[in-house]
Amino acid sequence: MSITVLCYEKCTTCKKALKWLDDNNIEYTLRPIKEQKPSAAELKSWHEKSGLPLKRFYNTSGLLYKELGLKDKIGGMSEDEQYELLAGDGMLVKRPLLVTEDIVLTGFKESEWEKLK
Repeated sequence: MSITVLCYEKCTTCKKALKWLDDNNIEYTLRPIKEQKPSAAELKSWHEKSGLPLKRFYNTSGLLYKELGLKDKIGGMSEDEQYELLAGDGMLVKRPLLVTEDIVLTGFKESEWEKLK
C-alpha cells in the first residue's frame, strides 16, 4: 500500500502522526503541504474517496482560516469554489492529511490510523 502524508513541519500533530507511523514501521512518502500544496483536482478526488464532509478538510484552528473569516463564508460557497480556496494555500488544509489508494484521513486520530496496520 502506497501512503502519502501531507504535513507541515512545525505542526505538533503532524510530528505525532509521523512518529506513530515510524513506531509502527509503516512506510510513507512525506509531502510538505506548504511547499507542495494539493491541487483542486486532488482535493476533490480525496474528498470523494474519504466520505467525509468537506468541512473536515479545513484547518479550522489555523490563523489563516480565522483571518479570512471562513467560518461564515464556506457555507455559501460551492464545492468547486471550496476546492479552489483550499488549493490556494496549503495552510488552509487540515493536517496531517493521509492518502492511500483507498483511504483518506484528515487530522491524526490514532484509532482511525490503526486501519493502516
